Amino acid sequence: MAASCEQPVTPTVDWEPHTLASTEVVEAGPVRALGALLDGATPVPAVGAPLPALWHWVALPQWAASATLDRDRHPFRGTFLPPVDLPRRMFAGGEVTVHRPLTVGEEVRRESRVGSVQEKNGRSGRLVVVVVETRFSGLDGDLRVAERQDLVFREASAPAGDPPAPEPAAALAPVGPPLRRDGEEEWSLATDPTLLMRFSAATANAHRIHYDWPYATRVEGYPGLVVHGPLMTLLLVETLREAGALPDRVLLRHRNQAPLFCGQPATVRHRAEGHGVAATLERGTSDAPTTCTSLTAHFLEKAVPHA
Repeated sequence: MAASCEQPVTPTVDWEPHTLASTEVVEAGPVRALGALLDGATPVPAVGAPLPALWHWVALPQWAASATLDRDRHPFRGTFLPPVDLPRRMFAGGEVTVHRPLTVGEEVRRESRVGSVQEKNGRSGRLVVVVVETRFSGLDGDLRVAERQDLVFREASAPAGDPPAPEPAAALAPVGPPLRRDGEEEWSLATDPTLLMRFSAATANAHRIHYDWPYATRVEGYPGLVVHGPLMTLLLVETLREAGALPDRVLLRHRNQAPLFCGQPATVRHRAEGHGVAATLERGTSDAPTTCTSLTAHFLEKAVPHA
């Protein structure tokens, strides 16, 4: 029987970080799909146009074979990712440097590697932080995008109290475009189950907390479907793009600090910060907001050299 998320792959002494390399095409179809999902004010790039920052998460998805998926529908660990013996996984944040945008329709080289594995103790107990580093280059070797993703694995917590009733979740109405501009530096964010399902499909993310309401509420103990960390981050960047505050060469640092649940209203706000701009996504009241995701965009005046 395949190991489940509650019975993770047994750690082995022979696991070592290794590089996965592939040559891929920035296909126009997934780019159009993301444009339809966002349904925003900015144009969707066509073949030959620069790919907007973070759109490579959709344009270059990585689909795991069905036989490799665990109970939570993340791939089993112990091959590319280390065999961490903790069941819950979170996308905690990271960093993306766009030296020069990828182009829709071009062929690129991807190289990914686990950069570090660190065990910590947090408020919820034992944690393991896994850092994944990825580089996207042109076929001429020119580094285009460098990325670091911080993945946090933690212990499972028992659901608190009775699970929520399904009727309110089933009654959630379609929200249309997820972002609505309310002012010069402020946007409203709305989500529904269809948005989450479509983003899961677009990014090849099979984690059940984003689309499987019984699993999210009764197994992992959330009050509803969980909005993807990458979706919140991408939407922050999209507001910067709509505001004309996102240059082609940029360093993005992002952090997911608290969950946002499907149907919860949220607000995006911008502020100037040094040689760039900061954006936050907050839920709750204006006098006592909770920051879910924060991002800073630092403008690169020159291309960063590479070896």
